[in-house]
Amino acid sequence: MEIEIRTLDGVKVVKLKGRLCMGAPLDRFNAGMTEMLGQGENKIILDVEEMPTIDSSGIGALMRHLTTAKQGGGAIRLYKPSKFTVQTLKLVSILNLFKIGRAHV
Repeated sequence: MEIEIRTLDGVKVVKLKGRLCMGAPLDRFNAGMTEMLGQGENKIILDVEEMPTIDSSGIGALMRHLTTAKQGGGAIRLYKPSKFTVQTLKLVSILNLFKIGRAHV
């Protein structure tokens, strides 16, 4: 998994390319998110347009980071999730916890 992070109007935009699954991809994702959230960067857009799939470990990480962001007064939004990602998050009843964006970031 490749991760690109940039700032747009005070919001961190995290572009994920590849599968968010157990192992090295999840370790990289967690490290980046933990660092941002630890620095008080709690307004985050996850650009998941190029993230075709997510496994249960990835879902757990999303939930941990979402909780941390919300506790700090922020939020995590998903930008252009794939049909598979939407169906997976809906299946485990957490899709409604995220705002979904389709506008260009």
